[in-house]
Amino acid sequence: MGEAGPTTVDPGEIERFSRIAAEWWDPAGKFAPLHRLNPVRIGYIRDRAAQHWQRDALSGAPLTGLSVLDIGCGGGLLSEPMARLGAAVTGVDAAEKNVRVAALHAEGQALAIDYRQGTAEALAQAGAQFDIVLALEIVEHVADVDLFLKSCGRMVKPGGLLFLSTLNRTPKAWALAVAGAEYVLRWLPRGTHDWKKFLKPSEVVNGLRAGGIEAQEIVGVVYNPLSRAWSLNRRDLDVNYMLYGSKPSS
Repeated sequence: MGEAGPTTVDPGEIERFSRIAAEWWDPAGKFAPLHRLNPVRIGYIRDRAAQHWQRDALSGAPLTGLSVLDIGCGGGLLSEPMARLGAAVTGVDAAEKNVRVAALHAEGQALAIDYRQGTAEALAQAGAQFDIVLALEIVEHVADVDLFLKSCGRMVKPGGLLFLSTLNRTPKAWALAVAGAEYVLRWLPRGTHDWKKFLKPSEVVNGLRAGGIEAQEIVGVVYNPLSRAWSLNRRDLDVNYMLYGSKPSS
């Protein structure tokens, strides 16, 4: 047999998240920061998608008829809200334990979500395409960033959208997202993030362009310690940021 091709899977990252997979749906557990961040993420995706397809974002199910891929879905914290917004959701994660937790929780909520263990590059190689591809809080954990971004772009249908969020490689991000969140506030287990794997927005934009995606907007996601709430801020991309891009219609 020949040598295996390049992969986005980082075994250390998979093992780290597998250890705490059972805690995905505990809002006070190790994934509490994602639970607090989720309303901002969901609202941004809903509003930009509704605008793109000229729908009413507040209609209740503005994603009806659209296919969504949640790559690096974890326990399904984003997949389930997308299904409730009307989308046909496929959730993919490289960690089998995450997929099992996600599928079990969705079943308990009577949500039909297609969860699979797999990778972005394998899906792209198989020719899978979706109206919307979500890659939130995942690119900073993969082994081959360029392959991951290109694969995600390839899986967006012509005329479709891609949403991505990650952490900027700045001193401020190290101070807040690593030293602050992991060592001082202990929001996250130590070792969750490697600052060297954080990406500047320009690096993400260039990587997505190789997959046919043109960035349309980049916004910061900022935490207010007084209100303990997250919000969008177009001027502050220093730590967390989100972007969306589109693939031209063929």
